Amino acid sequence: MRILVADDEPMSRRLLQSSLTKWGYEVVTAADGLAALAVLQGAEPPSLAILDWMMPGMEGVKLCEEIRAKKAEPYTYVILLTNRHSLGDIIQGLEAGADDYVRKPFDPSELKVRVATGERILALQAELISARDALRDQATRDHLTRVWNRAAILAVLDEELDRARRDGSSCGLLMVDLDNFKRINDTFGHAAGDEVLRETARTLVASTRRYDSVGRYGGEEFLIVLPGCDEVNSVSHAERLRTAVANLAVAAGAGIICPTLSLGVAIVDGGEHDVAAADLIHCADVALYQAKANGRDRVEVGRLPQLTPTTCL
Repeated sequence: MRILVADDEPMSRRLLQSSLTKWGYEVVTAADGLAALAVLQGAEPPSLAILDWMMPGMEGVKLCEEIRAKKAEPYTYVILLTNRHSLGDIIQGLEAGADDYVRKPFDPSELKVRVATGERILALQAELISARDALRDQATRDHLTRVWNRAAILAVLDEELDRARRDGSSCGLLMVDLDNFKRINDTFGHAAGDEVLRETARTLVASTRRYDSVGRYGGEEFLIVLPGCDEVNSVSHAERLRTAVANLAVAAGAGIICPTLSLGVAIVDGGEHDVAAADLIHCADVALYQAKANGRDRVEVGRLPQLTPTTCL
């Protein structure tokens, strides 16, 4: 575990560093409050910080307040180092966000126990965060394909439409369907069909931008939300996805499955502020139906508000 020691007294700082290093911790030091704040706001901040109360630049109590005000995770366990012994001072430090305190001059045995307590609490917090993230993942991810599930992708669509309304920006939506999926299941079995779904989902995710969102809408259908995309860019994205999946070759026993996609595109332009998610989905669904009717393995674009599909590419 990495520990920050912030103390403007060189002798005290060296003693703290020596003790902590001897106990197996990696130590980072700072000689004033501003330097300590820079370390704690860096890319990989230490998990535990020992802060002197009185320091130039920023006092330890003020530093505690800054830490607690600006970030909740990853949590920094703070031990205040002080020669103030009154109950009022201790309460002030704890109210500022410190987790514990050690009186100066510090006793090595006491410091070791208090640091170990902090390490134990941080480990428990890490377990809780991991469990929370696992539950969140179960609630929002499709168990088969690992993309967003229906509820989650619809929530993403609502958020992006709200953003488009605020910013006056565009937003594209793709309704994606695996062609002849029932025939795949009937011919190769449901296990092979599941593998086709997984490979398709992986390909869709790999072929989209990091801020696009892919979700399983139901069965063999996927929704893809494209923030900031106008019609030209949305169609370009759709064609890239169609081509990427058409290049797949999924092994199925002694055979090979070469899936294809039909895609319906719907777009909210910057001036269309009152489009509901349900209307945009319906527009994309109408376009998808037209893609199926026109022979599959193709992209069609739906129009708002008339919802009349037009052939594209």
